[in-house]
Amino acid sequence: MLIHNLSQLLTLSGGPQRGSDLGRLNILPNGAVLVRGETIAAVGAADELLAAYPHEQRFDAGGGAALPGFVDPHTHLIWAGDRAAEFEMRLEGKTYLEILAAGGGILSTVRATRAASLEQLKAQTRLRMQTAFRHGTTTAEAKTGYGLEAASELLQLQALLELDAEGPLELAPTYLGAHAIAPEYRDNPDGYADLLCGEMLPELRRWWDAHAAGRALPFVDIFCETGAFTLAQSRRVLLAARELGFPLKIHADEFDNLGGASLAAELGAASADHLVKTSTADIAALAASGTVAVALPCTPFGLAEPHYTPARQILAAGGLLALASDLNPGTAWCENMQFVIALACRYLGLTPAQAVAAATINAAAAVGRSERIGSLEPGKQADLIVLSVPDYRHLGYRFGGNLVKHVIKKGRVYTNGE
Repeated sequence: MLIHNLSQLLTLSGGPQRGSDLGRLNILPNGAVLVRGETIAAVGAADELLAAYPHEQRFDAGGGAALPGFVDPHTHLIWAGDRAAEFEMRLEGKTYLEILAAGGGILSTVRATRAASLEQLKAQTRLRMQTAFRHGTTTAEAKTGYGLEAASELLQLQALLELDAEGPLELAPTYLGAHAIAPEYRDNPDGYADLLCGEMLPELRRWWDAHAAGRALPFVDIFCETGAFTLAQSRRVLLAARELGFPLKIHADEFDNLGGASLAAELGAASADHLVKTSTADIAALAASGTVAVALPCTPFGLAEPHYTPARQILAAGGLLALASDLNPGTAWCENMQFVIALACRYLGLTPAQAVAAATINAAAAVGRSERIGSLEPGKQADLIVLSVPDYRHLGYRFGGNLVKHVIKKGRVYTNGE
C-alpha cells in the first residue's frame, strides 16, 4: 500500500544519533511511504510516489504526522499482581530501599510471580502489551526477573516468547535472573551470584537452544546497585553470560554510583540503563563506547525523586542516548512512550526532536535492532505510527492522552491500536 496525505513524515534516516547530532529527524513535508508486505519499499514526496505507483492500494493518513513506531528498550513487562499498597507506603515516607529491606519491593512481586501459572502470566502481560501498542510502541524489550530461581525465570521467558509470537507488539527478550538477591540467599549474596554463574546461566543457554533455536540469544541483564549486586558481583555474572554468548545489559547508578556504567562500556554491553547518579568519568567511558545510555524518566517521577539522568551531560560528551519507560509494578507502571517523551522534555532538557530520536532510532540501537527498525527507510520493517495531529512537537507538548491514530506494524494497519 501507499501511505499518503501526511503533514510531516519523520524518517529519522541515517542511523543512531550520537551527541549533538541527536534530533536529526529528516522530515519530509507531505511525504509518503510505499509498503510491500512487511517492508518499506520507498519513501519520498507524495506527489512523486503517487505518480510513480498509480495503481497501488492507497492509505489516506488524514493529514497527520507520521514517524517510526516507538521502541521501548527497557521494560519489566512480565509480572503478576501489583504493589499499590507500597505506593501508599512511599507517600507515608518509606524509601524504596527501606521497603525492599522489609521484604517488599521486587521481592513482593517475586512471591506473586512465582505463584502464577504460564497462562496467568500471559494474560496479565498481554493487557500491558495491548496498552503499549495502542500508544505507539511497536517493539519493546521485555525482561524476566521476578522469579529469581531457574524454573520461574524460564517460565517467564517462555511466556514472553509465546506472547511475541502472538503479536502484534514485537518483543526483545532479556534474562534478568540477577534482578535482586533471591530471598533464599538473603544472607549469602555471593552464593546467589555463584548460582547464577554456575547453574542458572548455563541452564538458560541449554533451554534457549532447545526452545528457541534460530532466534538471536536474549540479553542478560543485572541490577548493579546498593541492596542488589555489587560491582564485583556484576562483573562476574556479566562475564559468565558473555562467555556463554549472551549480549549484555546493565542497570546502573539508579541510587548510587558504583561504576556499573563504566563496566558496561568495558564489556561492550548494548546499554547501561537508569544512570541517575552517573559520574563524569562514567559518562566519558560511555561516550567513548558503543554502549547506549538509556534514560528512564518515569522512574524518578514515579518515586517523586528530584534527580534525573544527566542527559545534557551525556550528549555534551558525545554519548548515545535513548529513552525507555521502565514499565514495572513498583516504580513506573507506565506503558505510554508518549508520556516518557513529555517527561524527557521537561526533566531531561531534551527538545521534542531529540526525545523522538531517543525513543526510536537510538532506542532501536539499545536493543541491537537499529538495522531493522527505528527509522523509515527502504528495506526496513514497515513499523510506523500516524498521529492525530499534524505536528510531531505535540508529543512533547501534550501529555496524559494518546495522540496515536494508526499503528502500522509489519505493514498491517491497526486503527487506534485495534
